[in-house]
Amino acid sequence: MADDNQNKELMQPVEYTDDNIRHLSDMEHVRTRPGMYIGRLGDGSLPEDGIYVLLKEVIDNSIDEFKMNAGKRIEVSIDENLRVSVRDYGRGIPQGKLVEAVSVLNTGGKYDSKAFKKSVGLNGVGVKAVNALSSHFEVKSYREGKVRHLVFEKGELKSDTTADTEDETGTYIFFEPDNTLFKNYLFHSEIVETMLRNYTYLNSGLVIMHNGRRILSRNGLKDLLLDTMTTDGLYPIVHMRGEDIEIAFTHTNQYGEEYHSFVNGQHTTQGGTHQTAFKEHIARTIKEFFGKYEYSDIRNGLVAAIAINVEEPVFESQTKIKLGSTLMAPEGETINKYVGDFIKQQVDNYLHIHSEVAEAIESKVKESERERKAMAGVTKLARERAKKANLHNRKLRDCRIHYSDAKNARKEESSIFITEGDSASGSITKSRDVNTQAVFSLRGKPLNSFGLTKKVVYENEEFNLLQAALDIEDGLDSLRYNKVIVATDADVDGMHIRLLIITFFLQFFPELIKKGHVYVLQTPLFRVRNRRTKIRDKKVIAEADARRTQRERKSDFVTLYCYSDEERLKAIKALGPDPEITRFKGLGEISPEEFVHFIGPDMRLEQVTLHKTDQVQKLLEYYMGKNTAERQNFIINNLVIEEDLPEAQEEG
Repeated sequence: MADDNQNKELMQPVEYTDDNIRHLSDMEHVRTRPGMYIGRLGDGSLPEDGIYVLLKEVIDNSIDEFKMNAGKRIEVSIDENLRVSVRDYGRGIPQGKLVEAVSVLNTGGKYDSKAFKKSVGLNGVGVKAVNALSSHFEVKSYREGKVRHLVFEKGELKSDTTADTEDETGTYIFFEPDNTLFKNYLFHSEIVETMLRNYTYLNSGLVIMHNGRRILSRNGLKDLLLDTMTTDGLYPIVHMRGEDIEIAFTHTNQYGEEYHSFVNGQHTTQGGTHQTAFKEHIARTIKEFFGKYEYSDIRNGLVAAIAINVEEPVFESQTKIKLGSTLMAPEGETINKYVGDFIKQQVDNYLHIHSEVAEAIESKVKESERERKAMAGVTKLARERAKKANLHNRKLRDCRIHYSDAKNARKEESSIFITEGDSASGSITKSRDVNTQAVFSLRGKPLNSFGLTKKVVYENEEFNLLQAALDIEDGLDSLRYNKVIVATDADVDGMHIRLLIITFFLQFFPELIKKGHVYVLQTPLFRVRNRRTKIRDKKVIAEADARRTQRERKSDFVTLYCYSDEERLKAIKALGPDPEITRFKGLGEISPEEFVHFIGPDMRLEQVTLHKTDQVQKLLEYYMGKNTAERQNFIINNLVIEEDLPEAQEEG
């Protein structure tokens, strides 16, 4: 009877009255739907996290001032990796409309294309979103001997003052992201530094001071390549500038292609129409110069950068990481034609004048052609095997949403876990989000691919199927997962497998790492638990229960998972006398019920990065080469005997 009454209540129509109609202010709307304005929130551990979008929106306004020849210096300070201030020396926001400029959507000075012809932000949202999503926000406009100073809290105006000033003209903005939205966030200096350097590459003559450090570039995109290339160029970087375009390129001995692309100063990490045009026309121009060769051979090993300025650009998302525009300006010529005409004329002329560069390019192209032809038969058979392997049953438990799904709002959540063995993949498979998380299961240890040619990718079944699962045979344009996560045991064998997988990517698909797609899954080393009755600190119980499922909260035990010895010692202290301690030896030992905590919202990932200073080739030669005796001596000389460990490492 109770169930019948409940069903009748559920069948009753929900009351819909005037009280249900609610109008949100601009600031309330941004705070209610932040994803509409800045994409993901995050905690600052990844470059695409929202706090960097906030920083970018503020700096973009200062860059636009520089482009209008108003102010050549920008000062960026980040206090304790939490609070940001940006001061430029441009014209200053018009003081009469200062409140509207920072708090009313669809208000700004960039709708007049005469004033901001080729600005990044034309939607009147940028700094308003920063204001709305900050617990504390301040703006000062310095103009004509006056400074107007506004203070906001969570988008609400709290103070408005005007005073005389002798400070230079310009704008000052301070913001502290709201930690109720960006939980446990921190600005990472390396990510900020990369962002700021990109601004200087694209704006020669601009000086950015970052916490007192001076950043500038005199040679634009040429400097970008020199600072980021991890392999030496086969010839000096070719660098060219036009009115609204700049390109730089060279070839290296690395596999694949590598591109950096920008529109109006915005780093388009996912490319777009301008990058597609560059790839097409650089290959076509070189092919026509030599009168032969295939595009794939010409582009193999190519490292390049392109920046263009477009009037009223259209991007595929609010975060502006992929250009969707097809025209240079309304009623103007196409981007494809503009880029193509520039490359055809400039690059063709350059190759005719610089015969030594043309010879170096042809030598590299011929080498790529020979290797491609040598493995042509193997490649065809490997593709057929990959199709017959029926990935969904043998190796890959796929997800529903992929990174290549251009219009899916959740595409950046897509990830694939590369695991060892069936037990580990089984636990992850049962715990995963089937919409966004895929699992690829390795069989045993992969081959050490260091020093081998790409032919091995097709001859080795594991590598062949992994390449097919990721869909990266022809580059990253069709990459199916935003995050490629290596999930191996936290033991010697697991570390070895992890190293072999990363070596494979470094050897044949370095751009996958350079573009920030490869991660290592951090899983707990220890489980420490104790009965609730033995724990005196109720706060410990509450905090532990907040992270557990409803079923676990009903348990007589309180459990803490520890990722290091330091965390283990803290857990032992927090959970009272005689806790139960379990050392996880492998992922297969963690039950699916527990695993859900480690690949959910609190998932700990360590990004695999690749920088010029890493000396990757030397590292790979040392750790993955044939110098076995040298490595053995290194291990012997660096052994840590257990009895030498400090007492602090002992349990309890």
